[in-house]
Amino acid sequence: MTDPATDASGHRARLRKRLIEQGPEALLDHELVEYLLALAIPRRDTKPLARALLAEHGGLGALLAADGETLARSGLGEGAVAALKIAEAAALRLLRSKVSDRPVLASWQALIDYLQADMAHRLIERVRVLHLNSRNILIRDELVAEGSIDQAAVYVREIIRRAIDLGSAAIILVHNHPSGDPSPSRQDITLTRELAQAGKPLGITVHDHIVIGQTGHASMRALGLL
Repeated sequence: MTDPATDASGHRARLRKRLIEQGPEALLDHELVEYLLALAIPRRDTKPLARALLAEHGGLGALLAADGETLARSGLGEGAVAALKIAEAAALRLLRSKVSDRPVLASWQALIDYLQADMAHRLIERVRVLHLNSRNILIRDELVAEGSIDQAAVYVREIIRRAIDLGSAAIILVHNHPSGDPSPSRQDITLTRELAQAGKPLGITVHDHIVIGQTGHASMRALGLL
C-alpha cells in the first residue's frame, strides 16, 4: 500500500519541478493554491482544500483578495492565511512596479491590471485617488474612503485640498463596485464632473474616473462622461 505521506511528498516534488522548470503557467490555479498551502500545512493533503477554497471564493483572484477573517472562516489557520496574503502582496507589488516611475498615460494597461487585481474582488466600495506630477508620473496612490461615495461635495473639497498639498498636476479617481458591474452610476458621474470643475481653475486636471468591477472596468473619459 502506498504511504500517503510519501505519495503527497512525491506529488509536491513534481509540482515544484514543473513550477521551477516551466514557470508559473505550468500549474493550474488549484495547483498553485495547493502548493502554496502545502508550504504552510506540510502534513496535510492540500489538493482538496485548494479546490474547495477556489470554488467557495469564486476563483484565484477572489481567494487571494479575501481578507484574513473571511479566510479564517473558511477553515484556514494563521499560517495558511498568511501564505495566501503574502502571495497577494507579491502579485500586487509586481503589478504596481510596472506603473511606478513611468508616465501613467503611457502605461495605461499596466495601471488597469494593477487596479483590477487590487480592487475587483473587494466586498466593500473603496475610493482612491492617484496623484500625478506634470509628467503624469504617479507620485501618490491614496485610499480616501471606504463605503459609499454619495456625499460628492465632501469628497471634492477633500480631494482638491489634498492635490494642492501634494502639488499634483493631475489626478485619476478610482473606485470599485462590489456588485461586479463597473457601469458608472449617476452619483459617480456627478462627482467626476464636480471634481473636474473644481480642479480646472487651480490647474489640476482630472484625467479620468475609473470604475472597477469583477466583469471589467469603465473609463468615464472613454465613455465621454468627462
